[in-house]
Order: sequence, then C-alpha cells, then structure tokens
Amino acid sequence: MKATIAEFFGTFWLVLGGCGSAVLAAAFPEVGIGLTGVSLAFGLTVVTMAYGIGHISGCHLNPAVSIGLWAGGRFEANKLLPYIAAQVLGAIVAGGVLYLIASGKAGFDVSAGFASNGFGEHSPGKYSLLSALVTEVVMTMMFLLVILGSTDKRAPAGFAPLAIGLCLTLIHLISIPVTNTSVNPARSTGVAVFVGDWAIAQLWLFWVAPIVGAVLGALAYRVIGTDD
Repeated sequence: MKATIAEFFGTFWLVLGGCGSAVLAAAFPEVGIGLTGVSLAFGLTVVTMAYGIGHISGCHLNPAVSIGLWAGGRFEANKLLPYIAAQVLGAIVAGGVLYLIASGKAGFDVSAGFASNGFGEHSPGKYSLLSALVTEVVMTMMFLLVILGSTDKRAPAGFAPLAIGLCLTLIHLISIPVTNTSVNPARSTGVAVFVGDWAIAQLWLFWVAPIVGAVLGALAYRVIGTDD
C-alpha cells in the first residue's frame, strides 16, 4: 500500500512538473523556458522523485516502466495493476490541478493542447502516425535500457536517478517536436482526459507504443546485461 501511494505522488509530481512547465512556462512572454526547459523539467521530476521515493516503490512513475521491469525480471506481476492504477490516478489528479491553475489565465483554451501527445495535425511538428509510433517505441526502449543498466547491482551505486533523469531529458530534447513526448501512458492520460476529443482519440498510441518499447528494451537488456 505504501509503495502504491508513493507511485501516486511520484506520478503526480512528474505530470505537474513536466506538463506544468509546458503549459505554464514554455512560451511565457520574454522569459519562457522553451523546449529545453520543458525537457529539463521532466528530467528533474524523475531525479527528485527517484531520490524521494525510490527506496519506497522503486519510483516507476510510468506503466510502461513497470511493465518493462516485469519483462526484465525486476518486478513482480501481482504488483503491476496496483502500480499502474496509482500512476494513472496520480497523473489525472495532477492534470486536474494543472487545469485549475491554467484556467485562471484569460484566454486559456484547453483544446489547444494542454501538453497532450499527438500525431498528424496534433503533432507539434505535424509528424505522421508512423513517425510518432517509431519515435515512442525507440525512445521508450532506450529509456528501459538505461533504467535497467543504471539500477543493475554491478552499476555504480547512487547514480541511477541522475542517469535516468538525464535520459528522460534527452528523450524530450529529441522527441517533443514529433509527439510532444510521451514514453509514459500515465503522463499522456493525465492531460488527455481534460482535452477530450482528439487527445482521447489518439491516446491509444501513447499506451501501445511505450509498452512495446519498454518490453523490447527489457528483452534487449536481458541479452546484453546477463552475466556470462
């Protein structure tokens, strides 16, 4: 129970920090943080929560990560559903808090995106479904490789949160123009439910692709990371 509650708060922080930076600060007049700042914000949420709750729940904050860790032999199957439920709920509550804050600005229009993930007309760079699919699969695959490698018992102790947070920052630097960067079904769901319409219609991709990528990353690490 404590672990699932920790996952709730951790995912809440990831969505509020990451998506909040995109909605509130990315294009703020004259002192906006831009795409680089949003990328750093997502990475910083993971670093801070990894040190804050990593010893309680493992700090997954992401259904794809939980499934990938299970596929990699690092997580018990009977914990998957409670973890995923807590992550999604935390993300939606964070989306609600962000909506309350953002809607206090004159001219706010949730249909403009609200940091939702999308492809085609709803991709920041108007990238196709195929581009979005490949991006999300590959980015999540590499994310799992870094997670599994940096948390391996043979890796230097204490540095995993930094490696994982910096990896997520890099992923955002690469892929925000393509999909607004998901690699996390809970993060995508947390804001999509407030946008509705196209964000819900395209949400399936941001569940399927990250999960496929996570499993591929876990299988790849089983090949390269196993002691001979």
